[in-house]
Amino acid sequence: MINQSIPRIEINPIKSNIDYLGNDFAIFDDISVVPLNCYPSRVNGIVLALIERGSMNISIDLNQYNLTEDSLLITFPEQIIQMPSHSEDCEGLFMVISPSFMEKIFQSSRDFLPFHFIFKKRPVIKLNHDEAEIVKCYHDKIQNKIRKELHSFKREVINGLIYALFYDVYNMIDHHYPEKESYVKTRKESVYEKFIHEVSNNYKEKRSVSYYADKLCLTAKHLSSVVKEVSGKTAGEWIDNFVILEAKALLKSSDMSIQEIAEHLNFANQSFFGKYFKHYIGMSPKAYRRS
Repeated sequence: MINQSIPRIEINPIKSNIDYLGNDFAIFDDISVVPLNCYPSRVNGIVLALIERGSMNISIDLNQYNLTEDSLLITFPEQIIQMPSHSEDCEGLFMVISPSFMEKIFQSSRDFLPFHFIFKKRPVIKLNHDEAEIVKCYHDKIQNKIRKELHSFKREVINGLIYALFYDVYNMIDHHYPEKESYVKTRKESVYEKFIHEVSNNYKEKRSVSYYADKLCLTAKHLSSVVKEVSGKTAGEWIDNFVILEAKALLKSSDMSIQEIAEHLNFANQSFFGKYFKHYIGMSPKAYRRS
């Protein structure tokens, strides 16, 4: 009930001084359009911000941070953000990536787990000048690609640039924090990681939360609560996410018939698969394949 009372900010391509890639991605360098308020909010996306000048005070999950020049901020959709103030001379670079677009960039959720854990532990990183320049370079390249209206593979190129950016930032963290200070996952994060591992190996055959709860020796209620707290999604949503991502990939990149895909994903029949797919995507598998 608490989550429902906290405003959620969406990527909504309506402001002219922000460059958008549909509802999947936004990039800008004007702090006056930062869609945060003095009250707690959630942003429905992964936020990456680099402060170039001045300072900004921000609260993330009730922890206070002061961002100054060359400070890098990364937050996730499940986190509560509040920006009470920033200096008059504050300038920065900003990117917001939708969860669905991030899932396309990192094809396996397990690949993104290290980023999720380490950035939630350290949402603000003080970069050196050379590191800040690397982030600025990515920002400029991505922004330039978005503005090229006739680029036939715009999404694919931006996808690759964001993927590389996250690995470069992860490398920066490795250099700032030696191995002896490496992040130790909490018990809940370990449960979540084990859950994702099990789902990624079994989602084609098993889609019930109770199955994975039994594998982890937990109750289904407790597993769902832990997964929701750590990731912002319920256990059931993660299972469905794996199934739908696989179905979409097969529909777009394989010659398998819809019946074969239904069987591959262990649905009782094609009709049941079609209803399941339409419930989540809003169109039939056949319509999606043609889109």
